[in-house]
Amino acid sequence: MPFEFLKRKKAPEAAVDALPEPSKRGIPFEGLTEDWRLIGRMLVGGRMSDALNRREPIAIADVSWAPVDDSAPLAPAPGLKSVDPYDLVIVLADGESLPGMNDDERTAHRIHKVSYEVALEVPPYRVVGTVYLYPGSEPDSLLMRSSEMFVPVVDASATMGNLSVGTAAAILVNRQYLREVEQVDVRTGERHQPLPGSSMGGVNWTDRAR
Repeated sequence: MPFEFLKRKKAPEAAVDALPEPSKRGIPFEGLTEDWRLIGRMLVGGRMSDALNRREPIAIADVSWAPVDDSAPLAPAPGLKSVDPYDLVIVLADGESLPGMNDDERTAHRIHKVSYEVALEVPPYRVVGTVYLYPGSEPDSLLMRSSEMFVPVVDASATMGNLSVGTAAAILVNRQYLREVEQVDVRTGERHQPLPGSSMGGVNWTDRAR
């Protein structure tokens, strides 16, 4: 397998040595490039999304990889010591990837944002789930330039054609690969069907806040 595609830059070992012990143990991650699935640990402190959005190589450990189309089983990749966020199209994150929040903290975090059910086209993948945006921002704004390289899609699933490539509490999507945003029903992954009859006014479903 070609190891060079993830070696554009090296993560400095000194940066890893400076991390506190919990960070050296790492955060479990599953990242997908255009061709490969990587499973291992990111040796970072704090949230995975913050580390990715710094756009700097990230030290990784205990990595296995396989073609994303499942044409071969996972195999150890001891030569992979770092990953460049630019190479990752999507990253599947579990509950251990983010700091814990109780219900009140979670509500406060989202109270000022509007939820949108969307499908994001990030070739070769399609990610379906919910994004939270500030009032006045439409889902299409995800296609614009931003300081955030990765956008989280919660309660999400990802497919490649007819092949399911993963589901997760959150999928971090690399906006550098984002080509299309569509509002959908997350239960079907398809556009909402218009109800019969004419509109009676008021706020439509796309503007509701959680």
